[in-house]
Parts: sequence; C-alpha cells; structure tokens
Amino acid sequence: MKFEGLPREMIALRASREIKDGDYVNLGIGIPTLISNWIEGKDVILQSEIGMTKTGPLAFGEDVEQDLINASCQAVTQLPGTAYFDIFESFGMIRGGYMDVIVMGALQVSSKGDYAGWSNPARGLEVGNIGGSMDLCAGANKLLITMEHTTRDGQPKIVNELSYPATAKGKVNMIFTDLAVIEVIPQGLLLKELYPGLTLEDIQSVTEPKLIISPDLKEIEL
Repeated sequence: MKFEGLPREMIALRASREIKDGDYVNLGIGIPTLISNWIEGKDVILQSEIGMTKTGPLAFGEDVEQDLINASCQAVTQLPGTAYFDIFESFGMIRGGYMDVIVMGALQVSSKGDYAGWSNPARGLEVGNIGGSMDLCAGANKLLITMEHTTRDGQPKIVNELSYPATAKGKVNMIFTDLAVIEVIPQGLLLKELYPGLTLEDIQSVTEPKLIISPDLKEIEL
C-alpha cells in the first residue's frame, strides 16, 4: 500500500528541528543533504567528509563552486568560519565521536534501531559501496534517519529484521519519513507524529513492527 505524504524537502525540514545550536552535524546522501537549506538562523556546524566544516545551503547560479560539495556531490555555499582540511583529519573527527548528529538516508530500519543503507540485493545487482557511512554511524552521538516510509511498490522499509546488509546495529535514535516521526526506544518503536489525515491503522499497515503509540501523539509539526 502506498500513501501520499510529505515531499522530501519537508522530511528534511522536520528532521532539522532536532538539530540544536552548537551541534556538529554530518549529512548523508539524499534527503539528509536537503537539511542544509533549513538551518538558517541556527549556529550549526555542518561537516562534509570531503574536508569542510561550516558548509552552508545548496549553491545555485553564480554561487556554484565545483570543488565545494556535499555527500551527494551537490555544490554547497560557504559560511563565515568555513574551514578546510584533508580526508584524514575529516575522518578523525568522524571516528573520534566529535559529530553530535549524523543524518542518513536508509533502505531499511529495524525495530531494534539497526540500519541498512548501502546495498539493495532486491535489485539483483552484486554491487554496493559502503563508503564512509559505517564510520559515520559508529561514531555518531545521535543517528537520525530520513527516508520514504515504503518502497516504490508500497513495501515497508521499517522492518522487524534487516534483510539487507547492515550499515550499523542498534544506533538509530529517530526515524523521519513522509508519513511519520518515530523514536527508537528500548521497548521498540514509539510513534510520535503522523501525517495529517492518516490514522494509526494506516501507519501500522505500512510498518512491519508493532508500533508503540505515544500518549502525546500528534500530527507532524514543521
């Protein structure tokens, strides 16, 4: 089953509300990179693993500099205080636990907070590149996932157990989809917000694990 929900830009906006002033943040490929357009007014330090901190919003027109890119190879702008360094220093920051928040896209997330994001065997291709994602997740103080709630054919991406190769085990803190906001807690998955017009039954029908309903359940707030 497939429900219409938030566009990708709005998923990024909702996730950006969990990023606080002073946070050092790394944004993964896909929806996460759109968060850079929603941090204006916050004192947030975005780090790109290519070797750049204080990256700004996506660049367009005359602002495009092909050497200044994010994880999705999109051109980004500079902000006051931007600094540059080599890949060794960059991954020293990542592996050393200096990133307060990591935001990643996902192919699957399990009820235990396991996450798969680098290889999709369902495509029948023996390919995949884990890149720096495993390092990012292992060193994250907080791991947020942004993704569509289901696959293109309506199959759940939030599952009981991963069927795709894992990127990280037990690291996910929150999941932001086009249909819901879910927190990973020791007891399982806590449904905190849902897309306006959808019911609990709608969300559960496209989510494999049994959801725990927050007593403060509300519509998604942007």
